[in-house]
Amino acid sequence: MLFVGGLIFALLCVFGSFAASGGALAPLIASMPFELLTILGSGLGIFVMANTKDSLKQVPSYIKLVLKGARYGKEDYMQLLNLLFRLMKLSRSKGSTELEQHYENPEDSEIFKSVPTVLNDVRTRDFICDYLRLIGMGVERDDAYLLDAAMERELKKNLSEDLHIAHCLQSLADALPALGIVAAVLGVIKTMASISKPPAVLGEMIAGAMVGTFLGVLMAYGIFAPLSAKMQELVKKDARYQDIVKTVLVAFVQGQSPEVCAEIGRKDIPEDIMPEFSELDSMLSEIKN
Repeated sequence: MLFVGGLIFALLCVFGSFAASGGALAPLIASMPFELLTILGSGLGIFVMANTKDSLKQVPSYIKLVLKGARYGKEDYMQLLNLLFRLMKLSRSKGSTELEQHYENPEDSEIFKSVPTVLNDVRTRDFICDYLRLIGMGVERDDAYLLDAAMERELKKNLSEDLHIAHCLQSLADALPALGIVAAVLGVIKTMASISKPPAVLGEMIAGAMVGTFLGVLMAYGIFAPLSAKMQELVKKDARYQDIVKTVLVAFVQGQSPEVCAEIGRKDIPEDIMPEFSELDSMLSEIKN
């Protein structure tokens, strides 16, 4: 909601200062519908041209992300470490054969069922199972760097795909000032076609034309550019969730104990929601008991 609050404050400052300084809002408001149709209509067309059908279907979910904030919080990270610890502990105590049934059929796994936030997160669940399967195929301690590189490539690919909409919005923000000029030029053409009219009428028409430039710049730098920046920030923050999986599993393959792996994972959680060592230790103690 910070985005919405900041947007409202910015618009109040822009239009409030204009009105307080003696500016007439009536001509501005009268011209807005037509100028917005030109700018936003052409902008929407450009956005559709630059994206696939599948990408366009994802736009509402990314707007929701901006409005609601990061998808994963402190408890989500704690539960992820809980799940990974249980799986590593099982592997160490009973071997990879016992672990196989959990990553091959996570929907039927009691360990996965105990952490529904991960079980219902298809991408994260599959990411965990895919690399547990790879580890079960015989990844040795000396090959940990290969596992790390493979996971890093997949995470990089996922992040690039997740940032696509945000980058498209930034491209749209870059185009909006030019689309505002297009709207303004159309207004000037309309004005020049009515050059025989009285100066008062021409003045209103010129003012209406300038509204296009104003709206193009305002929407570019006051709405869409901040929207893109916020979206990128949140997408990158949520990407840290699966980074934890890589950090923990690579440490496990390197021969670290489940407790040490979980602590290494804890240190990779974003600073503002990272749990204290005592919180993690208390959770793992309950599992061990």
